[in-house]
Amino acid sequence: MGINKENFFFFYKDCSDLEIFPNSVEHAYLAILNEDLYKAHQIFSKLDSPRSHWGDALVSILSDGWMTKRPTYFQIRNFMEIDTDFLLKNQKIDYVEQLLGALEIFSKINSQTYKFAARVMLENNLLQAAYTYMEEAKRIYYQDPELHYMLAKYFIERKNFEKAYFSVKECLNLLPDYYPALCLKQKIEENII
Repeated sequence: MGINKENFFFFYKDCSDLEIFPNSVEHAYLAILNEDLYKAHQIFSKLDSPRSHWGDALVSILSDGWMTKRPTYFQIRNFMEIDTDFLLKNQKIDYVEQLLGALEIFSKINSQTYKFAARVMLENNLLQAAYTYMEEAKRIYYQDPELHYMLAKYFIERKNFEKAYFSVKECLNLLPDYYPALCLKQKIEENII
C-alpha cells in the first residue's frame, strides 16, 4: 500500500510508523483516500463492528450521493465528526460535500448532527460554515449548553465579545457548573473590562 506520508492525515499527527493490515478498518479508510470506494465497501461489509457498519453507510453516501444504508444514532455520534475531519484534513473536499449533504437526514436520526459538523468546521477554522451549522443546531435544539459554548468560541474568534458573553451566559444558564464555560466567561470579562 503506497502511502505518501508527507501530505497525509490518518487520525494521528505523526503517521510515519503507520502500519495498515489488509482487510482492516484502516485498510478500508485508506481505500477511501485512494478513491477506491468499491474496495472500501468490500472491506467494510466483511467486518462486523460499529465502525465498519458506519463505514459502509459512509461509503454509500460518498459513492452514490445518497444513503443506501442508514447509520444509527450512535454511529453518527461516534464517527461522523471524526470522519468529516479526516476527509477535510486529507483534502477530500468532494467527499466532505457529499457527507455534509446528508446532514439533514442525519439530523432526523441524531438531533446533534449539525453541532458535530459545526465543531469540525470550527476546529478547522472554517468559521462561516461553523456558524451556519451552529445556527441550524440552535434551531433544532436551543437548550444544548455545549452549542452555546461553541458559539461563544466562534464569537471570540470574530472579536465580538458582546455576543460571545451572551452565548457563554446562555451556556451557563443551562449548565451552571460547566467548567470550560466558567473559564471562558472569566476570559471574556477580562477582555471586556
